[in-house]
Amino acid sequence: MLRSRVQTMLQVIENEAALTGRLTGRFRFDPLVMQAMAGVPRDRFVPAAINDQAFDNNPLPIGEGQTISQPFIVALMTDLLDPQAGHRVLEIGTGSGYQAAILSRVVGQVYSLEIIPALAKRAAAGLRRLGYRNVEVKTADGHVGWPEQAPFDGILITAAATHLPKALLTQLKPGGRLVIPVGFPGQRQELMLVEKDPAGICHTQNILGVVFVPMTGGETEAGAA
Repeated sequence: MLRSRVQTMLQVIENEAALTGRLTGRFRFDPLVMQAMAGVPRDRFVPAAINDQAFDNNPLPIGEGQTISQPFIVALMTDLLDPQAGHRVLEIGTGSGYQAAILSRVVGQVYSLEIIPALAKRAAAGLRRLGYRNVEVKTADGHVGWPEQAPFDGILITAAATHLPKALLTQLKPGGRLVIPVGFPGQRQELMLVEKDPAGICHTQNILGVVFVPMTGGETEAGAA
């Protein structure tokens, strides 16, 4: 039964990728990304009361006013990073730990920041329990990033920011990629891909309209990019 639910989820992701390919530029996702989606048990990252919905292609509540993203969006954002085995990736918004677990299967090391202490503690414990040893979770404001571990090959933000945080752009390696939903609550948000070229210049591309919970915390207006 579980295997059937996982296979159905994977098929839905493949169908969505094909349907949105003209917008995203990705009609199919990297096989390694799909293997990660197949191998991480999403049912272990959602509340028991809604476990029967764990493999549906929908966002689900995880408490503290936060959600776990729908599987298609998790796969898309992971694929947009162009993850490689030796990469060091920063995730902003640990949430349930699901996106970090997916990343852990396709990169070398994941550093994940969560601003809500209860979620950070729960996610860290769950990731350890499930054996994800290359994920480090810290409670902190994602707008400032994790300068002690920078620079990063990739940065992935799982909540909608109103702008591109300057600190995160600074912590991205030349040649690196940053994936972020940008927009205000209740308004259209755009999933954006930022690529930093070898000269350190950032180039942005709108990928797809999305709906995410807002990124909390903040920085001074002078720090906005």
